[in-house]
Amino acid sequence: MKIKILIKQSLFPILMSVFFVVHGQTGFQTNSFFDNAETMSLSVSDITLGGEVNSPGTVKLSALPLRTVIVKETVLDENNNASFVGAYRYDGYSLVDIVNSFYVAKKNAKEFPPLVDLYIIVENDMGEKVVLSWGELYYANNQHSIIIATKVMRIVPEKTKDQWPLPVDFKLVVSNDFLTVRNISNPTKITVKTFEKKMEIEQGKFPMTAEEVDIWIKGELKTTYKKLPEHIATTLHTVFYGKGRGLHSLEPFTGYNVKEMLEEYISINKETLMNGIVLFGAEDGYRAVFTMSELCNRNDQQYSLLLFNDADQEKGKFRIYPSCDFFSDRSIKGLTDIWFYPLNLAE
Repeated sequence: MKIKILIKQSLFPILMSVFFVVHGQTGFQTNSFFDNAETMSLSVSDITLGGEVNSPGTVKLSALPLRTVIVKETVLDENNNASFVGAYRYDGYSLVDIVNSFYVAKKNAKEFPPLVDLYIIVENDMGEKVVLSWGELYYANNQHSIIIATKVMRIVPEKTKDQWPLPVDFKLVVSNDFLTVRNISNPTKITVKTFEKKMEIEQGKFPMTAEEVDIWIKGELKTTYKKLPEHIATTLHTVFYGKGRGLHSLEPFTGYNVKEMLEEYISINKETLMNGIVLFGAEDGYRAVFTMSELCNRNDQQYSLLLFNDADQEKGKFRIYPSCDFFSDRSIKGLTDIWFYPLNLAE
């Protein structure tokens, strides 16, 4: 009797394997569709981190926790059309964890203490550069969506069994991007910088009386908004929550999608999405950095709105609301200016 039981038990995994193969499932060990292929290690080189930090040096990846993201990689071809590459699971190290191991020494900390005007440049061994805002890392709803990937796995369709091409080298992976042009291979250098924009600062200024917003593209004034176009209003339902005061409101916000506004004046191409920077500035000197990709190139639809309130209660008529952020720190009231710069003009 014991022998018969052992035989039956030993046959169970084989029988289950046949069952799942017949039903089109290869990763039968779990319920997940993101473990149905072999995980491959990528070639890894040293990364240095510098800029506005106390102790620049080499990143110690092995000391950090491993994170996982899933990505449908899509790039732009020579005609600026979207071209699908493949679907992947990447394992690696969160850019938040990496930057956390270096204490920030902000250049303009005495003048403007908030960190929202910081940005990060990631550069590879071929000289390619991509820009990320501080907010994309530290204020995002999902803090660990940007990683340095050291392992990759194809997400294989059950019916077609498509074998997407595998990268060989480790890479930056920005999993919230729709067009994944910021996913550069062999990142070797990370630099933390302040966006240097001279603005008169008057902390706690009240009332704020700004009634219009100027849109600047590469230093040129393109247009001025005195109100918003009504026919393209977007409403977002949200929990508006601050890092300092906690809950502000549960009221919905209705405004103009910043993506649609910027696309009127800026060509959406590989270069723009890789290193376009947008700075929002207020009447009291408060400012915050965004990237073109986080404003115009999202796959999660968490876009930012330009809001207008005619009954402004002396806080200025315009404000920005980034639905991609957990905290309200980049939701600037009393907005007066929006500037776009490519990275080479911002550095």
